[in-house]
Amino acid sequence: MEKVTVFTKDNCIQCKLTKRFLKEHNVTFTEKNTSTNPELIGHLKKQGFQAVPVVESQFIESFSGFQPANLNKLLAALQSA
Repeated sequence: MEKVTVFTKDNCIQCKLTKRFLKEHNVTFTEKNTSTNPELIGHLKKQGFQAVPVVESQFIESFSGFQPANLNKLLAALQSA
């Protein structure tokens, strides 16, 4: 089971930056695209998110947007797990 899930949509620059950051740091993640799976939007809205990317992990609180500080917290949490 993947430890990180990234919710994205097509043509989203913040999504691309988030995925690139994770790939560059060898973080395995599952991508769930809301453009091809619009039913995911309801899941995100129930959690209070209005925009993608949304990064979910059991190790840190979920967050949206390209946030290098939170991505670095995720890296640290994954490395200590």
